[in-house]
Amino acid sequence: MKRLPIPDEVTGDEIDKDVRQELQSLPKTLAEDVARNLVMVARLIDEDPEGAYGYSRVALRLASRVAAVREAAGFAAYATQKYSEALAEFRAARRMTGNTELWPVMADCERGLGRPEKALDMAGAPEVQKLDKAGQVEMRLVAAGARRDMDQLDAAIVTLQSPELASNSIQPWTARLRYAYADALLAVGREGEAREWFAKAVEADRDGSTDASDRLAELDGVEFVDAMDEDDAETETVVTVVVDENTTTDEEPPAEDEATDEDEPTGEDEPADEEAPKADEPKIVQIKDTTED
Repeated sequence: MKRLPIPDEVTGDEIDKDVRQELQSLPKTLAEDVARNLVMVARLIDEDPEGAYGYSRVALRLASRVAAVREAAGFAAYATQKYSEALAEFRAARRMTGNTELWPVMADCERGLGRPEKALDMAGAPEVQKLDKAGQVEMRLVAAGARRDMDQLDAAIVTLQSPELASNSIQPWTARLRYAYADALLAVGREGEAREWFAKAVEADRDGSTDASDRLAELDGVEFVDAMDEDDAETETVVTVVVDENTTTDEEPPAEDEATDEDEPTGEDEPADEEAPKADEPKIVQIKDTTED
């Protein structure tokens, strides 16, 4: 079996204690190996989903009968938009544990597979009542997304209207719920209300989980210009000046048939101390701007 490199500082002890407990059913050396791969999945899933997916496949080959491994493989597949594979892994994990906490993300996989109607059916299933508050809010977000998939924009707005949305209490889901509501309002042209809710999303978004601040700035007509990169600052610009061949410069030698100041006689009608006329300034006819790498 092909293994992926894992830094030495990753021991496997970093995983959640509940997952560690599940891995106790495996031989010690195998449990450590699986744990280290699961740690890599958790580390990479946000910044490098494909990398996380690779480690999840290794863990899956090592311990496919562990629910935590199937769940991790599902989230890694979900992060890489492999929705059919993710749904299969989530279903397997749910069969092993009997838990309903994966119900919202399973419904969102149905959306990803182009089946919003199925996602709406799941939103009305009895399993939703078994979810905790965070899970119920997540299910509401998925249902609203399914309504938008079906071009039922007003229904999406109504779906998001809830006590959780109206509450002034800041919870882990608050920013995402307010953001979804603002985005739904904007989709139907209610720009003023959308701006208000994007602002409320910014207030609740303490960890930067949304781009609400950017959306708010966009509505306010604010444009952000990225600062020059360090490499760009060191780039030298070379300007090539093309001079008209018909013009001369002060350094250009006089033509053979032209008299120099030493040969030119001075007449009485022309004062000797009068300065000679200056040469014409060179005429720039083209400027080429090239940048050296």
